[in-house]
Amino acid sequence: MANLLPPLLAFAAYSGTGKTTLLKQLIPLLKQQQIRIGLIKHTHHDMDVDTPGKDSYELRKAGANQTLVANNQRWALMTETPEQQSLDLTYLAGRFDSGKVDLILVEGFKHEPISKIILYREEIGKPLESMMDKYVIAVASDKKIEGITCQLNINNPKEIAIFITQWLKQIKA
Repeated sequence: MANLLPPLLAFAAYSGTGKTTLLKQLIPLLKQQQIRIGLIKHTHHDMDVDTPGKDSYELRKAGANQTLVANNQRWALMTETPEQQSLDLTYLAGRFDSGKVDLILVEGFKHEPISKIILYREEIGKPLESMMDKYVIAVASDKKIEGITCQLNINNPKEIAIFITQWLKQIKA
Protein backbone atom coordinates (compact mmCIF):
# COMPACT_ATOMS: atom_id res chain seq x y z
CA MET A 1 0.00 0.00 0.00
CA ALA A 2 1.35 3.42 -0.95
CA ASN A 3 2.39 5.85 1.73
CA LEU A 4 -0.35 8.46 1.32
CA LEU A 5 0.56 12.00 2.25
CA PRO A 6 -1.33 13.53 5.15
CA PRO A 7 -3.19 16.72 4.24
CA LEU A 8 -1.05 19.85 4.09
CA LEU A 9 -2.21 23.24 5.35
CA ALA A 10 0.04 26.24 4.87
CA PHE A 11 0.15 29.37 6.98
CA ALA A 12 1.37 32.15 4.73
CA ALA A 13 2.11 35.73 5.67
CA TYR A 14 4.62 38.49 5.37
CA SER A 15 7.53 38.46 7.79
CA GLY A 16 6.57 39.90 11.17
CA THR A 17 2.89 38.92 10.96
CA GLY A 18 3.18 36.22 13.64
CA LYS A 19 3.16 32.86 11.84
CA THR A 20 5.37 31.09 14.38
CA THR A 21 3.62 32.70 17.35
CA LEU A 22 0.22 31.53 16.10
CA LEU A 23 1.47 28.01 15.28
CA LYS A 24 2.94 27.66 18.77
CA GLN A 25 -0.57 28.35 20.12
CA LEU A 26 -2.43 26.24 17.54
CA ILE A 27 -0.44 23.03 17.79
CA PRO A 28 -1.42 22.26 21.43
CA LEU A 29 -5.06 23.13 20.66
CA LEU A 30 -5.10 20.74 17.70
CA LYS A 31 -3.38 18.04 19.75
CA GLN A 32 -6.21 18.37 22.30
CA GLN A 33 -8.52 17.33 19.44
CA GLN A 34 -6.36 14.18 18.93
CA ILE A 35 -4.92 15.57 15.70
CA ARG A 36 -1.32 14.43 15.28
CA ILE A 37 0.65 17.31 13.80
CA GLY A 38 3.65 17.38 11.53
CA LEU A 39 5.33 20.67 10.68
CA ILE A 40 7.39 21.93 7.77
CA LYS A 41 8.93 25.36 8.27
CA HIS A 42 10.49 27.25 5.41
CA THR A 43 13.42 29.45 6.31
CA HIS A 44 15.39 31.85 4.15
CA HIS A 45 18.31 31.67 6.56
CA ASP A 46 21.24 29.28 6.54
CA MET A 47 20.43 26.66 9.14
CA ASP A 48 21.98 23.68 10.81
CA VAL A 49 20.22 21.50 13.36
CA ASP A 50 23.47 19.94 14.47
CA THR A 51 26.04 21.39 16.88
CA PRO A 52 29.61 22.12 15.75
CA GLY A 53 32.08 20.00 17.68
CA LYS A 54 29.64 17.13 18.35
CA ASP A 55 30.46 13.73 16.83
CA SER A 56 27.38 13.74 14.57
CA TYR A 57 28.29 17.17 13.21
CA GLU A 58 31.90 16.16 12.55
CA LEU A 59 30.85 12.92 10.83
CA ARG A 60 28.32 14.73 8.66
CA LYS A 61 30.86 17.39 7.75
CA ALA A 62 33.29 14.60 6.84
CA GLY A 63 31.03 13.91 3.87
CA ALA A 64 28.02 11.78 4.81
CA ASN A 65 25.09 12.56 2.49
CA GLN A 66 22.62 11.58 5.19
CA THR A 67 23.16 11.42 8.93
CA LEU A 68 20.63 9.99 11.36
CA VAL A 69 21.07 10.87 15.04
CA ALA A 70 18.92 8.92 17.50
CA ASN A 71 18.22 8.33 21.17
CA ASN A 72 15.25 6.85 23.07
CA GLN A 73 13.25 10.11 22.91
CA ARG A 74 13.69 11.21 19.25
CA TRP A 75 15.64 10.88 16.07
CA ALA A 76 16.57 13.33 13.36
CA LEU A 77 17.67 12.70 9.80
CA MET A 78 19.83 15.35 8.18
CA THR A 79 20.19 15.22 4.41
CA GLU A 80 22.69 17.29 2.46
CA THR A 81 21.09 18.77 -0.68
CA PRO A 82 23.71 20.90 -2.44
CA GLU A 83 22.44 19.85 -5.89
CA GLN A 84 18.77 20.57 -5.15
CA GLN A 85 17.59 23.57 -7.16
CA SER A 86 14.47 24.48 -5.19
CA LEU A 87 12.54 23.02 -2.31
CA ASP A 88 9.97 20.38 -3.25
CA LEU A 89 7.17 20.50 -0.69
CA THR A 90 5.64 17.18 -1.80
CA TYR A 91 8.99 15.46 -1.43
CA LEU A 92 9.51 16.98 2.02
CA ALA A 93 6.00 15.98 3.14
CA GLY A 94 6.71 12.47 1.90
CA ARG A 95 9.49 12.15 4.48
CA PHE A 96 6.86 12.08 7.27
CA ASP A 97 5.54 8.81 8.66
CA SER A 98 1.88 9.01 7.61
CA GLY A 99 1.04 6.53 10.39
CA LYS A 100 2.08 9.11 12.99
CA VAL A 101 0.75 12.33 11.45
CA ASP A 102 -2.83 13.37 10.61
CA LEU A 103 -2.04 16.86 9.32
CA ILE A 104 1.11 18.64 8.20
CA LEU A 105 1.15 22.33 8.97
CA VAL A 106 3.39 24.30 6.66
CA GLU A 107 4.89 27.63 7.68
CA GLY A 108 5.67 29.64 4.60
CA PHE A 109 5.65 28.23 1.06
CA LYS A 110 3.00 30.82 0.21
CA HIS A 111 3.20 30.18 -3.53
CA GLU A 112 2.67 26.40 -3.31
CA PRO A 113 -0.58 24.94 -4.71
CA ILE A 114 -1.86 23.68 -1.33
CA SER A 115 -4.64 24.75 1.00
CA LYS A 116 -3.60 27.77 3.01
CA ILE A 117 -4.66 30.22 5.63
CA ILE A 118 -3.33 33.70 5.00
CA LEU A 119 -2.33 35.70 8.06
CA TYR A 120 -2.69 39.42 7.51
CA ARG A 121 -1.98 42.50 9.61
CA GLU A 122 -2.59 45.85 7.94
CA GLU A 123 0.20 47.51 9.95
CA ILE A 124 2.81 45.36 8.14
CA GLY A 125 2.09 47.63 5.18
CA LYS A 126 2.03 45.02 2.41
CA PRO A 127 -0.90 44.12 0.13
CA LEU A 128 -3.14 41.20 0.99
CA GLU A 129 -4.02 40.74 -2.69
CA SER A 130 -0.55 39.48 -3.61
CA MET A 131 -1.00 36.46 -1.30
CA MET A 132 -4.49 35.55 -2.46
CA ASP A 133 -4.94 32.60 -4.82
CA LYS A 134 -7.45 29.81 -5.39
CA TYR A 135 -5.89 27.70 -2.59
CA VAL A 136 -6.71 30.17 0.20
CA ILE A 137 -9.37 28.65 2.46
CA ALA A 138 -9.42 31.51 4.99
CA VAL A 139 -7.81 34.79 5.98
CA ALA A 140 -6.92 35.40 9.61
CA SER A 141 -6.63 39.08 10.41
CA ASP A 142 -6.98 41.50 13.30
CA LYS A 143 -9.39 43.70 11.30
CA LYS A 144 -12.50 43.04 9.21
CA ILE A 145 -11.60 42.84 5.52
CA GLU A 146 -14.27 43.56 2.94
CA GLY A 147 -14.82 40.88 0.32
CA ILE A 148 -13.33 38.00 2.33
CA THR A 149 -15.96 35.30 2.83
CA CYS A 150 -14.07 33.16 5.34
CA GLN A 151 -12.33 35.42 7.82
CA LEU A 152 -10.87 34.36 11.17
CA ASN A 153 -9.56 36.38 14.08
CA ILE A 154 -5.75 36.11 14.05
CA ASN A 155 -5.77 36.83 17.81
CA ASN A 156 -8.13 33.93 18.58
CA PRO A 157 -6.19 30.65 18.19
CA LYS A 158 -9.15 28.62 19.53
CA GLU A 159 -11.36 29.91 16.70
CA ILE A 160 -8.68 29.03 14.15
CA ALA A 161 -8.18 25.56 15.69
CA ILE A 162 -11.94 24.89 15.46
CA PHE A 163 -11.89 25.99 11.81
CA ILE A 164 -8.94 23.68 11.03
CA THR A 165 -10.56 20.75 12.84
CA GLN A 166 -13.77 21.20 10.83
CA TRP A 167 -11.82 21.64 7.58
CA LEU A 168 -9.84 18.46 8.26
CA LYS A 169 -13.01 16.45 8.94
CA GLN A 170 -14.55 17.84 5.75
CA ILE A 171 -11.64 16.93 3.47
CA LYS A 172 -11.30 13.44 5.00
CA ALA A 173 -15.04 12.72 4.58
